[in-house]
Amino acid sequence: MNLKFSAIAYRTVRDRIRAEDPAINEQTLADTVEGLTDLHEIVAAIVRLALADEALATGLKGRIAEMQDRLERLQDCAAKRRQIAKDVMVELDLKKITAPDFTVSIRPGMPALLAKRARLTAPAAQPGCNRNAADDNHPNSGQPP
Repeated sequence: MNLKFSAIAYRTVRDRIRAEDPAINEQTLADTVEGLTDLHEIVAAIVRLALADEALATGLKGRIAEMQDRLERLQDCAAKRRQIAKDVMVELDLKKITAPDFTVSIRPGMPALLAKRARLTAPAAQPGCNRNAADDNHPNSGQPP
């Protein structure tokens, strides 16, 4: 509301000065009205806020790009680790491994490793890899064990 009031005051002062002195130079009129109202300061504050918002948006775009790269690295890491586990289990003819926090099994004709997390325990942290992200990318994620 302060902006509307200042805009009205600006127009009123400008129109009154112009009515009193119709031959007044436009630059002189603008300088005179600027000194009599705070509209310029209000608009300048709005522009400063807009510039700050734009800077935050630019920073956020960069952060999102970094996080997207991290997501891709974690997904790649999970896929490679699943492939290693599958290769070892196939090579050693291990059909099923049960751990406290997950069960992993390989079945004939199945192209991928099937790992199901236990629902009651939190997985242990692995440096450089997120076990939750690995399970969430599996085609059977979201299905009960």
